[in-house]
Amino acid sequence: MESRPRHTKLVIGLAVAVLILLGRLFYIQIIDDSFKRDALNNSIVYEPIYPPRGIIHDRNGEILVGNATSYDIMVTPREISSLDTLKLAGILGVDMDFMREKLSYYRTYRSRIGFKTLTFIKNVDAMTYMRFAEMEYLFPGFKGQVRTVRTHPFNAGGNLLGYISEVDGDYIRKHPEYRAGDYVGRTGLEATREEDLRGSKGYHIYLRDSRNRVLTSYNNGEDDQLAVPGKDITTTIDAHLQQYGQQLMQNKKGSLIAIEPSTGEILAMVSSPGIDVDVLSDMGGNYAALAANPDKPMFNRPVQASYPPGSVFKLVNGLIGMQEGVLEPWMKYPCNKGYQYTSTRKLGCHAHKSPLDFDHAVMTSCNGYFCYVFKSILENPAYGSTKEAFDHWEKYVRSFGFGSPLGLDYPGELGGSVPKSERYDKVYGKNHWRFSSVVSLSIGQGELLCTPLQIANLSAIIANRGWYITPHIIKDSEDLAIDDKYREKHYTDVEPKYFEKAVEGMSMAVNGTVQDGATATMARIPGVEVCGKTGTAENPHGADHSVFICFAPRENPRIAVAAYIENAGFGGTWACPVSSLLVEKYLNGEIAESRKWVEKHVMDANLMNVKKKEKKQ
Repeated sequence: MESRPRHTKLVIGLAVAVLILLGRLFYIQIIDDSFKRDALNNSIVYEPIYPPRGIIHDRNGEILVGNATSYDIMVTPREISSLDTLKLAGILGVDMDFMREKLSYYRTYRSRIGFKTLTFIKNVDAMTYMRFAEMEYLFPGFKGQVRTVRTHPFNAGGNLLGYISEVDGDYIRKHPEYRAGDYVGRTGLEATREEDLRGSKGYHIYLRDSRNRVLTSYNNGEDDQLAVPGKDITTTIDAHLQQYGQQLMQNKKGSLIAIEPSTGEILAMVSSPGIDVDVLSDMGGNYAALAANPDKPMFNRPVQASYPPGSVFKLVNGLIGMQEGVLEPWMKYPCNKGYQYTSTRKLGCHAHKSPLDFDHAVMTSCNGYFCYVFKSILENPAYGSTKEAFDHWEKYVRSFGFGSPLGLDYPGELGGSVPKSERYDKVYGKNHWRFSSVVSLSIGQGELLCTPLQIANLSAIIANRGWYITPHIIKDSEDLAIDDKYREKHYTDVEPKYFEKAVEGMSMAVNGTVQDGATATMARIPGVEVCGKTGTAENPHGADHSVFICFAPRENPRIAVAAYIENAGFGGTWACPVSSLLVEKYLNGEIAESRKWVEKHVMDANLMNVKKKEKKQ
């Protein structure tokens, strides 16, 4: 009796197992064709569909980087059967030596290439492509491929925009999501925003026969994947202003940067000498020459060069002095062509009226005055030692954005250097250094280094009376939202009320008279109150660097500018007019007739090989 229930259970169990197996087979064969596709993998060909890369716009909707159609001739060496090389060479417009070299390579590396599809000729013209397309059936293994290439309607911002190139083996090993034939952003915005710009590849699936000939689309194309275009990007750059800035910096080495103070948006960022956009589409053919150029056109000076800020830094020391209570704007200090800081050493200055208060010291860029100011900061009786006072000074300086990268949404930004007291402890011994040991910091020299972007940010800080928004190049748009950190205000450790005195001195520097010692009169713009500060940064390797910061108009400023021109001498001579022309172009749209001579003077100047050394101002 007991054997019958056991038999029944066994039968039921076997029936369930059979049903499960049949159900699984039905699913695999009828519903899920993935196993079938795996079996067909050796006869399936995936032909990539490359998406158009995202377009890069300027702040006004102008196209900085667009796309154009490019035609490539591709080859799958394993699929070549009979080949009329002479006829193919004639259609493609290449010589027989080229054909023989290519085919020899394919034969030599046959095993390594396998069934890969390679680029035979890149970027053929449209007529050649159409001619080939009509005769393609005669050349098994060869096919045409359409892709997009980058175009640059404005010769504006070659270094800023960057370039793309085909990935190589090393890149693929590090980024396995890429395949041979893919392109990637290598520098500039093309690299920074690669993930947004590149889009997603699609593909067509084809079947091939036992002789590797492509026969038809797989599954009537239902499994084909459409390409997804890259996202468009809107930048903060003004294309016309960027282009004009590059013209102003022609034959000059350095940086020119413009920022909208209220938003931190970069309006123009010029690195000179730089890369013309017409070479970006063929960097493979131009890279070696650019890399070997002693003027380093690929070096992005606005964010990667470190210089002493020079006399523009006097504003920072003056503001710190007022905040610390050791300087009142009405205080006057003497200057007898410099400041005697030891019995045998003097920090020199140019001739001007003496003594001076703060406004006039800014206007004339007096070295002696700011030596007194810095001395009072380091000898402040509120602190127990020079080291303690210096540590507080360092904290103030860093609150202005010096000493570390600002956080620009762009690759390669460096942070310059603000010295720490420990550095001088090592050089002079602990508690064995005083103001006279670091006197050069009074005028923005010595161990203090910064990038041109940080100097431009200083101009924006003063324009805003004490705060800044991290400079950035990507603007909020429908396709791409910026990070909230590019909306956040950063306040310096100096109260806003003290900045108005710095603004007054900067206005006097531009709008005062040469007879009174104004150093920036070449920055005057009819109908616009410009506030500026000259700087001449000492260069131990040759002629001094010309520096200038300015903003305009004085109230509710719309633009803040910094120019840093290497080996160009006085700040008022070259950096000053360059900056003011950029301001005038942005605010007024054109240069006034009375200032056309300034524009010509700047445009005609060649400052690339200046050797003469000038005094600081």
